[in-house]
Parts: sequence; C-alpha cells; structure tokens
Amino acid sequence: MRYKVPMASETVFPPRVKICGLSTEDTLDAALGAGADWIGLVHFPRSPRHVDLARAAALSARARGRAERVVLLVDPDDVLLIRAVEVVDPDLIQLHGRETPERVAAIRTLTGRPVMKAIGVATAADLTPLAAYAAVADRILLDAKAPPGAILPGGNGRRFDWTILAGLDLPRDTMLSGGLDAANVAEALACTGLGAVDVSSGVESEPGVKDPERIAAFVAAARAAR
Repeated sequence: MRYKVPMASETVFPPRVKICGLSTEDTLDAALGAGADWIGLVHFPRSPRHVDLARAAALSARARGRAERVVLLVDPDDVLLIRAVEVVDPDLIQLHGRETPERVAAIRTLTGRPVMKAIGVATAADLTPLAAYAAVADRILLDAKAPPGAILPGGNGRRFDWTILAGLDLPRDTMLSGGLDAANVAEALACTGLGAVDVSSGVESEPGVKDPERIAAFVAAARAAR
C-alpha cells in the first residue's frame, strides 16, 4: 500500500503518535493518558533512555491493551531478539541499527512480530533503500541521520529537511521522527503528508528524562494538526 494525500471527499484520520524512550510509570501513564498510540521502550545500553528487559517488561505489562508496545533494539542478535519477545511481549519490534533488508525479513520470521525499520535521513540519497526495506518491514520510520561520531543512532534531537519527502510515493505506514516537538509537529505533518509521528527528545526536560506536560502538549498538537 502507498500513501497518498487524501482528497477533500475522503475521510482524514487524526495523526497517530508514538512516545519513545519511556522509562518510568509516571511518564508512561502520562503518555497513555494523553492518548499515545504507541509507547516505545529502548533496550540499548548506550542510550540515556535504556531500560533493561525486566524493566521494559513491567512497563509493557502496564500499557497492555492501552497502546501498542514497541521495543527498540539496535542490531540485535537472535538470542536478544528471542529473549526480548519472551520477556517484553512487544506488539512491534523497532530496529534502529544497520540491519539490512534481508536481516529485517529474517527477524520478522524469527520473532513472529511486526517489525518497524528506522532509516536515517539527511539527504534525498538516503531514501534510496526505502523500497527494499518497505518490501520486508511492516512500518518504516524516517528519522534524522545521526551526525558523524554520534553514539546514538536516533534520539539526537535533530531534524532533516522534510521538503525532500514532498511528492514521494511513500508507504502508507511510514512514520516521521527527528527533532519533533509540540511547536513544529503540525508543520512536519503538513509538509510531509504523513500520518504518524515519533518523538523522544522533544518531550524531555533533559536527555532521558521525559516531561509529562511536554508529552501532553505534543500529543495535543499532533492531534490538532488535522
């Protein structure tokens, strides 16, 4: 399926929202209370948003039935994948490393769970592998490419030039991330025509510390965009 900008006579659904990098019950509850569609749990030790699998499992259980639960992994091996699925029971696995399309397909088969692949974007050339990933992943996340030397593949508070997406025939289940916050999410949605957004650093008071008020403001701004 491919994304198209809806005509005036078509039904337009509110944008869907993912709050990523949650690590406490209070901020998880803030995301759920605001109406987030997905909650993201980061299992990547280098990240300030990292939670171990036991912690992720507790938060996942708290969110079950209230939002889709996403576990974010970076270049995971099969042992970690199987363990994460067993312990966290995610609705979706987010791959945020250098996984090839072949590896994405293998992970989807191994785990039996839907997979979202993040693609780092700085220029239009970075969109070249999009078709290959879209053929094997259930969702695509277009995120700002990490700067040279960065220790994190995402969550760096950077944005890319959204205008490079204009007019492209993007997969319907494409999500936008990178440098989003309550002040610019409406602009991002209008510029790209996408129907889903993912935020992490844009709802934090400092790296890894989510702010309930910023979470609520972001979700409200995204919902009001259409």
